[in-house]
Amino acid sequence: MKSTKTLLILFVLTLSSIWANAQDVVMISPGNFVRGTIKGTNFSSVILKNDDESLAQYNAKDIKEFVWNGETYVSKPIVVKKKMEHRFFKLVEQGVVNLYAIGGNTTAEEPQVKRAKVRPNISIGGGTGGFGGVGGGITFGGGRRSSEETQGKNVLPVTYFLEKPGTGPMQELPVEGAATAAKTQLIKTVLLQKLNNDEDLAERINATEAFDAKLLRAFVAAYNSMKK
Repeated sequence: MKSTKTLLILFVLTLSSIWANAQDVVMISPGNFVRGTIKGTNFSSVILKNDDESLAQYNAKDIKEFVWNGETYVSKPIVVKKKMEHRFFKLVEQGVVNLYAIGGNTTAEEPQVKRAKVRPNISIGGGTGGFGGVGGGITFGGGRRSSEETQGKNVLPVTYFLEKPGTGPMQELPVEGAATAAKTQLIKTVLLQKLNNDEDLAERINATEAFDAKLLRAFVAAYNSMKK
């Protein structure tokens, strides 16, 4: 009996070790994924270290999403300098309403990498349509630079986006940076539009004088919880 328990413990520890060493996933399309260790992202592409220590780069336009340290980053279409492109958005809250974030410190390792071959005919964006006009003023990382140039410079301002599928494009919520009356009113307008049909929540939103990321996430989580 004792030896059986010991073997069971060793088996569980072995599985845990395997999962820990291959916890990151790049999903190219449903059912088609690659495991490895993600080294970083500039939100336009993501670098994955394979089990054989080789590195592969996947562009946002070519894959569906990736999971990094337990957090999901979804590829979404967005207008950048009047051109429709794809970027990775971190999924912060998911439900009837989805909350995404882009930016922050996600330092990408930039040695020479081989581009991964992916299937060209992949549907991305979940049928939510184009996001015309979203993301104005955001500078996204791109191109390859030396490690000296990128050190300390891979931190982008965090920007939040709210999406309610079937009600139009996702909308930007300027919660970071200096709070202004105009920003606060814009956030209230978007929240009241997307988190609708809830009088109690609407009262709390209207009574809020300043928003931060934590409060924004709490409002979305509360709405999703009530709409399950």
